Order: sequence, then structure tokens, then C-alpha cells
Amino acid sequence: MLYALDKSLGSEEGFGQVKACLTSPLAKLVTWGILSALLYHLVAGVRHLMMDMGIGESLEGGKLGSKIVIAVSVVVIVLAGVWIW
Repeated sequence: MLYALDKSLGSEEGFGQVKACLTSPLAKLVTWGILSALLYHLVAGVRHLMMDMGIGESLEGGKLGSKIVIAVSVVVIVLAGVWIW
């Protein structure tokens, strides 16, 4: 992705090449996969920050928190997929 950013900022021709490459279904799938992993990591990180503040530290709270993380992640990942496609 950093290579694509560098190439697209290099020239107008480079931007066109990167744009053509990223419009393919395989590139969109790979982008969605990377973005999905980052979004899940973000949501789980927010959960851990809340646990550091003392919210959801019990066993029941941990189980509920993990279910909430999965549910929120699925919603955000689907929204990201709609945005990419």
C-alpha cells in the first residue's frame, strides 16, 4: 500500500496505473481483508482501554465485552466492505 501511495503521488501516469490496479476485484478483496483486520484490532483495542479504566474486568463482563467486540466488528467490517465495493 505504501508503494502504491508513493507511485500515485509521483506522477499523473502513476496515479492512473494505481487507480487501474486498485479497481480490480482481487485488489478490492485484499484491501477489504487488510482493512477488516485493522478495524477488528481497533475495536478490540478500545475494549482493552475500557478494561484499563475498570469497566468489564469481571468474568461476566469479559464475556459480554468479547461478544460486543465481535458484533461491532462485524458491523464495521460490513460497512467497510460496502464502502470499498
